[in-house]
Amino acid sequence: MGGGDLMKGASPVTRERQAELAIGDYLRRHMTDTGGALGSVLLRQVGESLLRAGYDQPLAVLADYIRHVLGTEHVLEDLVRETDVEWGRVFGERPYFQQAGRPSHPDDPYTIDSVRLTLSHLLEKLAAGEM
Repeated sequence: MGGGDLMKGASPVTRERQAELAIGDYLRRHMTDTGGALGSVLLRQVGESLLRAGYDQPLAVLADYIRHVLGTEHVLEDLVRETDVEWGRVFGERPYFQQAGRPSHPDDPYTIDSVRLTLSHLLEKLAAGEM
């Protein structure tokens, strides 16, 4: 009868995937991201952190990752750049790459300041325990 552990109550979804789904759901419900690229990139990068940190508290891993990004300027700049690339890929447009210390392009949906603000708001919601 080949059911294996499925018949014994084990979830067919791995703990890692369950953690990723929980984070993805939280991001969709609590983060303003009209282009969707920041959420995708954040989920992908946090997913890599889950491999190192464990799966029992995915929102704690998300909060730790956001603190790391906000606390390290070059990591924030890299996140913004990767988000710009994702936005360009999704929308089939040439992305606007903001250079540190220079003003952003007026049509740039993801600037260093806007991503910093978005992540700061998300971290506040996580700290307040918003579910």
